[in-house]
Amino acid sequence: MAHGHPHAASPPGPFPLPGVKNIVAVGSGKGGVGKTTIAVNLALALSKMGNRVGLLDADIYGPNVPLMTNLNQQPRVLGENRIEPLQNYGIKIISVGFLNPGDKPLVWRGPMLHNIIRQFLQQVEWGELDYLVVDLPPGTGDVVISLFQTVPLTGAVVVSTPSDVSLQDGRKAIEMFRTARVDVLGLVENMSHLVCPHCHQEIDVFSKGGVARTAQQFGVSFLGSIELDPDIRKGGDTGKPTVLEGEASPHAKSLFEFARAVVTRVEEVSRTAPRNVIQVQ
Repeated sequence: MAHGHPHAASPPGPFPLPGVKNIVAVGSGKGGVGKTTIAVNLALALSKMGNRVGLLDADIYGPNVPLMTNLNQQPRVLGENRIEPLQNYGIKIISVGFLNPGDKPLVWRGPMLHNIIRQFLQQVEWGELDYLVVDLPPGTGDVVISLFQTVPLTGAVVVSTPSDVSLQDGRKAIEMFRTARVDVLGLVENMSHLVCPHCHQEIDVFSKGGVARTAQQFGVSFLGSIELDPDIRKGGDTGKPTVLEGEASPHAKSLFEFARAVVTRVEEVSRTAPRNVIQVQ
């Protein structure tokens, strides 16, 4: 018979988050593919489509969500060590960038990372949400593993550019999610092509079509192509993401199509594996 504390051997989990219907992770095999841009615009597009949405910035080393959502204050700590998420543009947002203002890099080790992810999931007052979008750090390290251990994910979106280097890393990300038994909702091709502002022809800066081919090879859905658009970049840099312009904006069209593809896949996954949502008391 084992002695000591009954939970001492391994951390408990994963447990569903009270009141949160779907948790969608946005990941990539490598940095520099525009993953945070995709995560932020996905969260805001889902909100504009009538969902209650939260956005968790789990990118510990390079938290860009505060800049992209035009937020820089610290969240309030409520009674019993609960954290109140910040809100902007109709969504609830938490980021390590709110706790570590400025440009100083964080040097954290594995156990500390595990704790911050657990806190951001379990101690933040998310309330009732249809979607919690999680912006993961690039790669396959500690933070990603902590997330898998803490809550059951509805599924993951893998972001890649069409370049072979990015696709090689994207394949690793698919394998990682599969190893952790997380449904891959699909791949999205970011910076897919550039439309010349003068002649309006498409220019394939990083080649094209590789992400759709990779999705087919791995038997996962292709969620769409997001063009290399200076307006999308500018929207992120100024804290006014492109989807705020609404579905009528030509710059936002592909982002809304991508968000709808994610919703379709979430509904398919939920039908095959129904999850219990714990109601908030």
